Amino acid sequence: MSSRTVIRGGLVITASDEIHADVLIEDGRVAALAASSTPAAGAFTAERSEMGAPPPEGWGRVIDATGKYVIPGGVDAHTHMELPFGGTFASDTFETGTRAAAWGGTTTIVDFAVQSVGHTLREGLDTWHAKAEGNCAIDYAFHMIVSDVNDETLKEMDLLVEEGVTSFKQFMAYPGVFYSDDGQILRAMQRSADNGGLIMMHAENGIAIDVLVEQALARGETDPRYHGEVRKALLEAEATHRAIRLAQVAGAPLYVVHVSAMEAVAELARARDEGLPVFGETCPQYLFLSTDNLAEPDFEGAKYVCSTPLRPREHQAKLWQGLRTNDLQVVSTDHCPFCFAGQKELGRGDFSKIPNGLPGVENRMDLLHQAVVDGHLSRRRWIEIACATPARMFGLYPKKGTIAPGADADIVLYDPHAEQVMSAGTHHMNVDYSAYEGKRTTGRVETVLSRGEVIIDQREYTGHAGHGVFTPRSTCQYLN
Repeated sequence: MSSRTVIRGGLVITASDEIHADVLIEDGRVAALAASSTPAAGAFTAERSEMGAPPPEGWGRVIDATGKYVIPGGVDAHTHMELPFGGTFASDTFETGTRAAAWGGTTTIVDFAVQSVGHTLREGLDTWHAKAEGNCAIDYAFHMIVSDVNDETLKEMDLLVEEGVTSFKQFMAYPGVFYSDDGQILRAMQRSADNGGLIMMHAENGIAIDVLVEQALARGETDPRYHGEVRKALLEAEATHRAIRLAQVAGAPLYVVHVSAMEAVAELARARDEGLPVFGETCPQYLFLSTDNLAEPDFEGAKYVCSTPLRPREHQAKLWQGLRTNDLQVVSTDHCPFCFAGQKELGRGDFSKIPNGLPGVENRMDLLHQAVVDGHLSRRRWIEIACATPARMFGLYPKKGTIAPGADADIVLYDPHAEQVMSAGTHHMNVDYSAYEGKRTTGRVETVLSRGEVIIDQREYTGHAGHGVFTPRSTCQYLN
């Protein structure tokens, strides 16, 4: 017998529409929407002769969304669960990280499988499948980090696209770890131009940054704030420009990850004005935090070390502007948490040894709703940059990222009036601090469905590890 759920009385918000409607879910997918005042909406609840009678056998449940937003589950297209980095590992496993994502209203993540130098893409992808399979509370997909470009790697890229891993990340930073030189980047871009894949770029001039790091340490500048000072905004902008021109030469699309500097936004805007298929992502930390956090005393600034780094506060206005003008299309988290105790502390006395990364997968939807409250974004733009566009960018739409007939029933009931204070004491990420400790926000996730299954029920976790499944992706839907 099919399972049915009805979500009644809420304001359904997608990237394109806002409508007071009831949502019918059958067998894990959205079956229909009906405006709340229509006869069809009444039929959804299968009311019979007696008012208030329970739905007949097989209907499952009726969820009252009166006064709530009914929104698509968030799609976080940039996470790093269990990532090895700097002699340690990101502190969230696929189990703890995806559970925290669910608490924050995100129902799909796209994580990064890693090719190690000297190994194949297949080995890296198989390793990440083994980490995730049977452990995720929500659905997941993978990008592939390409660390070692050679003839065999290029052939493997074609095979991965065929099996639904359709994006490949390269690094202009981290020499000796993930770094690719311009020739390797060009070859991978040429291959993606042929096979339909999308190159994602960490755009910082890592060779120049390493010189500045060495010079800073020689001067005795060892505190966390110097992490931001050596990773210059101009070196992000230079690398962004270079990546754009390499992609142009290759005839390939480009997606620049975690854009933090206004000068890099300007490079993206210029390229898009030229009609190039170039896309940009930013993250909540760049919208809400700044170098003021990196400069916090007593090594507290280490909590905010990530790359690209936090920028001076004046960059925030240009990032918000870029989101409004669509020169930036996506807000992802780059969720890569390391505990302050025992992990971030590895860099005491040498900022270059602080593991790079921040926790955030649980906070993104709420922070972006706060941006709606603050007037930075419209409600529909909130859903666009957090749900619909990442789903389209990475070949998951309309299965993910919207509420429409045929879509997976990944749905969040969101209370736009509830107030909360972000804190490590109440979050569900496996990390001992919050990057937003004490921040007051308006709006909170109340109930979350993943493929029709309620996994957060009125602020109670009812999901389980293994519910989430690997989701193959098509190619970027902005290029078809």
